[in-house]
Amino acid sequence: MNEVKFRTREHRLAPRRTRLEIPGWAGEREPRADGSQEYAWHCTPFSESAQYGIELFYPYDNELIVSASNGELRLEGDFGSCPEEGLQWPPFRNFGNNYYTYQILLDLKVEPGLALRTEPHPRFFTDRTGTCPIAVPALIRHWWPMMFFMVFKSPEEGRRHVFRPGEPFAQVIVIPEEAPFDIVEMGPQEAAEREMQARRLHASRDRLSEGSRWLSRTATVFDGSYRFMLRAAKAQDKNKEPLK
Repeated sequence: MNEVKFRTREHRLAPRRTRLEIPGWAGEREPRADGSQEYAWHCTPFSESAQYGIELFYPYDNELIVSASNGELRLEGDFGSCPEEGLQWPPFRNFGNNYYTYQILLDLKVEPGLALRTEPHPRFFTDRTGTCPIAVPALIRHWWPMMFFMVFKSPEEGRRHVFRPGEPFAQVIVIPEEAPFDIVEMGPQEAAEREMQARRLHASRDRLSEGSRWLSRTATVFDGSYRFMLRAAKAQDKNKEPLK
């Protein structure tokens, strides 16, 4: 198992594996049952993706409000006096009005061959207020000894982003350092095999989802076929048996 090591001068910035907050940003604790309101956590691919990374929490005692008005970016927050000589303080700065930066006091170390990618926290995709910070994706190589700064997209005119004490503001995922792949069209035989697999799966969905199919409050049909296949795939992988 790979390890992600960290060091930080601010203990409240200590990262953790991303968790679904229910109730919270991932939705309410409504069952998978007819008449329920659908929420993000009901979708297994989203839930798996959301828990794939490392979440970072805002470590300061007071809120930071980032707003845009008349083409100017404003960053309002009380950070007090600089805690250590030589630090950029306050740690947030305007970056050309379209972006702003955070001088983050965190170093994450991954093993050779791996890299870190910053991205918005999953709650950005469930937020209906428009106040969730939008971290700009960036790839940090394993040999870089510090996360020098993070960049965020500025809010739209008349809107604001809010960093609240103890609230997650970004996510980091661990990925291969390089992406050595080509994009090629499937050959006829492989395409035909995938089509046959898709048709068999479609024909089996009622059986696979028996007991787990439900109709949401907005008339969306949910079933457990993907979750069933996921459990089966994990079980086969655990037993080191190839999928058929």
